[in-house]
Amino acid sequence: MITTRRKLLATAALSALPFPARAARDFVDSAGRRIQIPDRIQKVFGAGGPAAIAIYSLRPDVLAGWPRPPYPEERPYIAPVARDLPEVGLITGRGDTLNLENLLRAAPDLIIDFGSVRDTYVSLAERVQERSRISYALIDGRFESTPKALRMLGDLLDARARAEELAAYAENLFTRVDKLLATKPESQRPRVYLARGPNGLETGLKGSINTEIIERAGGQNVAVSNDGRRGIANISPEQLLLWDPNIVITWDRIFFANLAQKKDPLWQNIRAVREGRVYLAPTAPFGWIDRPPSLNRLIGLAWLAHVLHGADFPLDIADEARRFYRLFYQVDMSEAQLSNLLAWADGRPPALVRPR
Repeated sequence: MITTRRKLLATAALSALPFPARAARDFVDSAGRRIQIPDRIQKVFGAGGPAAIAIYSLRPDVLAGWPRPPYPEERPYIAPVARDLPEVGLITGRGDTLNLENLLRAAPDLIIDFGSVRDTYVSLAERVQERSRISYALIDGRFESTPKALRMLGDLLDARARAEELAAYAENLFTRVDKLLATKPESQRPRVYLARGPNGLETGLKGSINTEIIERAGGQNVAVSNDGRRGIANISPEQLLLWDPNIVITWDRIFFANLAQKKDPLWQNIRAVREGRVYLAPTAPFGWIDRPPSLNRLIGLAWLAHVLHGADFPLDIADEARRFYRLFYQVDMSEAQLSNLLAWADGRPPALVRPR
């Protein structure tokens, strides 16, 4: 969130800067707000990581920049047109870094946020739009709303045909997963733990945006809060032993490498580790589980449904990754890039791979 001090400084700065030209057509966003959109959109600012990925997937040519620059290992998986875009900060998300004066100097035609449309975000959008006079659209980023959100973005960015292609991919995947889950009673679904951080003792509680993909893929998230809390939590080794999941998912290479080398005796007592059912989710250029929770989770859903259910959800993950990266990220991966991306995704760390 934008701090009170930052708001005051930004308000003073805005009064001395020119405003963008007025918009030309009406658009109703996911929060029901009627805003005006420029007739011709040449530059779009993503309010956070999820929005930047959504804009990039549809119209990489109009993306103003990234909340943070891609890491070297991520760059090959981003199309050249967007690979070297500047760091522009973010309006919403952890540790928002945007200076509104810099936003105006970037002179985007439009601001898009992709995620929650709760009152808090509506209020933020209204404040930023009022002070900057740049139209600010809120798009519902809930996972189940992905096809609808893509079509709305396609209308917003004048990319309807491309949006329809991406929405069809999402709908087809959701249909395949739903067909699988119809045969899997809750009691028969695998018990899954998401291990975050180098020691694996940070996780996402059931019902949080960080772990909804686990439940959507037909896993039981063992990290259930007694008081109904959601979000990220740190847990004790004793609690982990009580949960004793039969599958562990992580994206932390250091944690995964330590497990493979049996450096932590705690984890050797966990069923998933004993049975070799620990999986490293790919993270380049964006995480397959979340980080951030955007369109990148679609490939993660396909992979995770196969990891959790095996032959009941048949998938050639190499072919699926090629297809997804070509369609959404506009990148044709080399065999080396594909191999590096999927190096540990089957739960077996190859001897020559070193954690980054």
